[in-house]
Amino acid sequence: MDDAADVLVVVPTYNEIESLGPILDRIRAAVPSADILVVDDGSPDGTGRLADERAAEDAAITVLHRTEKDGLGRAYLAGFAIAASRGYAFVVEIDADGSHDPAELPVMIQLARGGGDLVLGSRWVPGGSVRNWPRRRQAISRAGNAYSRIALRSGIHDITSGFRVFRMTALEWLASTTVSSQGYCFQVEMAWRVEQAGLIVVEHPIEFVERTTGTSKMHAGIVGEALVRVTQWGLAERFGRSRA
Repeated sequence: MDDAADVLVVVPTYNEIESLGPILDRIRAAVPSADILVVDDGSPDGTGRLADERAAEDAAITVLHRTEKDGLGRAYLAGFAIAASRGYAFVVEIDADGSHDPAELPVMIQLARGGGDLVLGSRWVPGGSVRNWPRRRQAISRAGNAYSRIALRSGIHDITSGFRVFRMTALEWLASTTVSSQGYCFQVEMAWRVEQAGLIVVEHPIEFVERTTGTSKMHAGIVGEALVRVTQWGLAERFGRSRA
């Protein structure tokens, strides 16, 4: 039984015209009562126009148009602000490329209802896995998560995961802090701050599937930013300074 009337699923997009329709269909099938917010960063390929067409057909779908590609973190923060203004109790993060399976959402939402302030769809816990990733990509992800755990003294196994359910009260607490990063590192910072606050983080095993359409937004600069910032945060914690 679907029980997601107080849930907003936020889907950030940039040039995802091929994958947007299928992922919206899969979300609606998995959690029919949830609302969906597409946050499009001015996609030149027509993704925003497609999102508007879907919203015109389905009252549960709305679209936020931003004028330029301004970073994953800012897209999600804009979505979180809308969720707060509309009174949702839970907010979902999910990629538009189909790599996250919306069929996991009912369980993840229930885990949040059961007390989780942040529920992560985790690749790197028992039962989690990845499909169609080359060994090099797997090694980079594992190494990045391991380094983050050590540097930040974190207990989270997949702190970079982009498949999440936040309790709104956790996001309200995070809104009182300064989130300083974007992209890949935004996910690390948000999860780490929830953990640091003593809130409850739950990792739910998922299978992550490499995208089959479109182009990955991951590049060396994003990974480099994450490495630098995680190192700064870790050193600041150890030496008692304010976070970089």
